[in-house]
Formats: sequence, C-alpha cells, structure tokens
Amino acid sequence: MNNKKHRVVITGVGLITPLGHTVPETWEAILAGKSGAGEWTLLEKGEHRMGLICEVKEFDAGKRIGRKRARRRDRVQQFATAAAEEAMEQSGLIVTDENRDNIGIILGTGVGGIRTMVSQEEARRKKGLRRLSPFAITMIMPNGASGMLAIDYGMQGPNMTITTACASGNDAIGHAFRAIRHGEMEAVLTGGSESIITHIAIGGFESARATSSKLEKTPQPFDKNRDGLVVGEGAGILVLESMEHAQERGATILAEVAGYGQTADAHHITAPSTGGLGSAKAMRKALADADLQPEDVDYISAHGTATPMNDGTETAAIKTALGDHAYTIPVSSTKSMTGHIMAATGAIEAVFCTLVIRDQMVPPTINYETPDPECDLDYVPNHSRPHPVRVCMNNAFGFGGHNSVLIIKKFE
Repeated sequence: MNNKKHRVVITGVGLITPLGHTVPETWEAILAGKSGAGEWTLLEKGEHRMGLICEVKEFDAGKRIGRKRARRRDRVQQFATAAAEEAMEQSGLIVTDENRDNIGIILGTGVGGIRTMVSQEEARRKKGLRRLSPFAITMIMPNGASGMLAIDYGMQGPNMTITTACASGNDAIGHAFRAIRHGEMEAVLTGGSESIITHIAIGGFESARATSSKLEKTPQPFDKNRDGLVVGEGAGILVLESMEHAQERGATILAEVAGYGQTADAHHITAPSTGGLGSAKAMRKALADADLQPEDVDYISAHGTATPMNDGTETAAIKTALGDHAYTIPVSSTKSMTGHIMAATGAIEAVFCTLVIRDQMVPPTINYETPDPECDLDYVPNHSRPHPVRVCMNNAFGFGGHNSVLIIKKFE
C-alpha cells in the first residue's frame, strides 16, 4: 500500500435483470418505463401472497455461459458469470501473468446459492444422502461466484464476498473503490448477484409483511398506496480501475467512483432508524469522501423499496442530508421496474448511474399515481427525462441496519 490516493474509474459494466440479459436491453427498457414484474414461472405460486414476481425471463444458462459451467453453478453464480463476461468484454481488460496479482474480485450477495440448498435438501429427503451433488457446497456457498470468476479469469489478487443484505452490492463496490484508491489493487471486478426465488425466501418476506399483494401496477415506490416490494433476481457487475491503469492501456472511461459512505443504524434488525438518521449520515459521509457539497448532487438513485416504512424514511433522510437542495433534483426508484434484487440491487443501480451520466437521462419511478404527503420530492413519475447530471448518489440500505451510499460522477 502507498499513501497516494488514486482516482478510481469504471471501464466496463454488465447486467442481467428481469428487463433484459444485457446492459443495452435493460437500459432501453428502463428508459421506456417498462415493468419487469410478471407471472410466477420458477415456482408454483400456491398460497404465496405476493401477487407478481420479477424473474429473469428465458435465461438459457447453458447457451450463455456454456453447459459445463452452467451445470456446476447455482443460478446466482450463473448470473454473476454472464454479467461479468459483458463487463470484462466492454472494459477490454486482459489478465496476464504480469498483472494478475494486482487484479481482484469483490462481490456482494445476500445468501448465496439458496436455490441449490433447497433443491439438495429435497433430493436428500426423497433419495437419500448419497444422491447429493458433489458440487452442492460450491454452488451453495456465498463466496462461490467470486471464487469461480477468479478461476475463469485467472485473477489472483484479493478475492472476497460481502454480505450486508441489500447493501451488499454497494458495499462491494465501495470496498473495491477503497482498495484501488489506496493502491492495494490496480483493478477489481466488483458488483453483486442474487437469486432467492424459493418458497422459503419469499415466504419469509411475506411473513415480515414486506411484499406487495397487488396483481398489477406494482411495486409503487413513494406512492401513497404502496403496499410492499416485489422480489426480483439478477446481477450487476462493474470493472473498476485506477485512472492511471485505465489510461495506460487506452481504456474507455465511462464514469468515476468518487466517494463511499457506510454506517450502521444499530436500531432494529429490519426497520430503519427514526427519521433515517443512519442513512442520512451515510449520504453525508459519501459526499465528504468525494469532497463534494450537497448542492453538487444532480440525481439520486433511491433505495426506494415501496415498503410503507422505507420510502418515507428515505425521503426524510435525503432532506436531512441535502437540505433544501433535495427539492430541486430528480430522485427515482428503478425497483419500480426491476423489482427488489436484494444484494445485487445496489450494484445494478450503480450501473444505471453510470448510464445516466453517459446519456444525461434519468430513469422514472413507474406505477406512481397518488402523491404521499410524507414523500414530497421529485420522483420522476412514470416517464424518463433528459437532465444534466454530473454527480449521482446511489443509496442502498439493508436489513441489519446497513447503510451504504456511493457517489458516481462524470469523469473529467
């Protein structure tokens, strides 16, 4: 490690979401205000109360990443693999014997391969222990995706997985940012992946009264009639590099990660702190880390889960952190279109922030019909719009009281 602070840039992005299997597909749908919510196909809906679900549709893992890899990887790892390939291809980063020790991987996930865990328990119950897969453990373990991607690319720098619930993707990017900034690595493959569509996971959210039961026009972030989140799945992966490393190899720089703020509420295992004090502190820390002021923020990618408690609290936190400037900038929740992709959602939304800066277009919050007096900011209702954006704030908060905020800005 050295004492010099390196600027950290984004040179590649990859996505797989309920709206598309690539960045262009997903982003086109986002700007068009399309919903990724639909009928249940991965599970029998049965007695579940959540009305719609945000599945990744028509995903052929064997075709996308190869049959051998697909068979040995849980769906959450398949998503990470596919999104990583897109990000690496765009970045043009090539791992060689000369640089592999200085390239690492930091990913976020909530629970790892829960679909494999459930299916293997079912196999044990029906057929006995001897019928368990020899790949079961590596398909289940939360760090499976990061380990597999290290092997795929031969990256031998630090490799880790961060699990901070729905803040995981943001935290993974934040820790990658710090590692590059302080000279521990030259480049990091980072982001998040999640696929929790199982009866136990969705039923758990339903029992916690966090899910929407509506059969159309849901979720509804910041709307007065919102009734909860819709579970989604997918992955968002980014290639981060030091500015010097990217420029030296002639990479196209998409945006810059400029700041990261992280706090804990220490208040309640699922509910945010009163008035969003913890998340407001994380926003302020991120701005300070980026050496920016509240009035420098041009767009906020909100956590915006559409749960009755989150949206009002996040609105209050934004106003606490940014003061009167909060009323002058667009704030949108793309979860209205992708659903809540849990640990991957911050990373996916970090990709969206990168695209906002590229295209100078802010995405909408769809399904917005009835204003809530408690939520009184500009939520970009129902239609994307052109807007000059130099600085984005990306919010992600998780069960356990985790608050994670990234500042992504135009590279200048």
